[in-house]
Amino acid sequence: MYKSVLRPILFSFDPEKVHYFTFGLIKLFSNLGFGGIFRSLYNVKNPKLQREVFGLKFDNPVGLAAGFDKNAVLYNELANFGFGFIEIGTVTPSAQEGNPKQRLFRLKDDKGIINRMGFNNNGLQETILQLKKNKHKLLIGGNIGKNTATAPENYTADYLECFYALHPYVDYFVLNVSCPNVGSDAKLNDRDYLQELITEVQKANKTFEKQKPILLKIAPDLNNDQLDEIVELVQITNLDGVIASNTSTKRDGLKASGEMLSEIGYGGLSGQPIKEDSTRVIRYLSQKSNLAFPIIGVGGIHSAEDALEKIKAGATLVQIYTGFIYEGPSLIKKINKAVLNAGL
Repeated sequence: MYKSVLRPILFSFDPEKVHYFTFGLIKLFSNLGFGGIFRSLYNVKNPKLQREVFGLKFDNPVGLAAGFDKNAVLYNELANFGFGFIEIGTVTPSAQEGNPKQRLFRLKDDKGIINRMGFNNNGLQETILQLKKNKHKLLIGGNIGKNTATAPENYTADYLECFYALHPYVDYFVLNVSCPNVGSDAKLNDRDYLQELITEVQKANKTFEKQKPILLKIAPDLNNDQLDEIVELVQITNLDGVIASNTSTKRDGLKASGEMLSEIGYGGLSGQPIKEDSTRVIRYLSQKSNLAFPIIGVGGIHSAEDALEKIKAGATLVQIYTGFIYEGPSLIKKINKAVLNAGL
């Protein structure tokens, strides 16, 4: 139904406008009482799907990646589609418009998306207002970042402001330092600075009676030497885990024409084209660290087989985003059933 009827219609319009139109539809149908129908169609309930990771209990291993519900306005409704967890954000201290439009592009032949949204979001306080509406259907992650206009000497302050304010409302945190759409900034990719940032956030975490897991989201374009540094960084700072991976700046092997890619310009590539790089990063980290920390696998999951590949490579949990857009909500059910059938 989704792929044969709805998707062709939705894909005939501007991607960003369709994104918000779809939000409106889901809200409307949920308000009309369709939540129970969605749950009966897409939920897979089985104790064997449950996962205990970094001290949290997940009903199933399939989550929604950050960037879809940036402002935490739809997570209660999205929970009806069978997710085990949802990550909101990226949230910055102040609201910001992000990059100029058009900034979201479909690569239909590649089953991919290029975006250069630029951390557009409604800001910390508006997000908190939305999170206070949490019906606690599933676990919520908070993906946090810095404002684009923030000076380098204040980057850490931005992350800490988000961390302190969101701490009562999310179940885990993700430090987003690898998004390619907020301007090139060497500081966020500097190992020494990352250690400083993580250390400061860990100190803040210890001021709370109940500490929250902290994860680092990394790029799929890192080489083995850089991944070695990530493993060392996790060990030194006692990070709770890694999300692999964010979007890519590469354009290798795409079916999209050079002319089309030139017209689109810069941005982060997601979806099927980054599947192999994401899996490579997961496998390397898990083997190099000897499974010393949990990895959430994301990037190019468009089928149950794609998800199983990530799990077999070393991912404890998986997230979807572009695959959710291309394949529809049935993908969540397919992955969970495949995990059960595979005995993973």
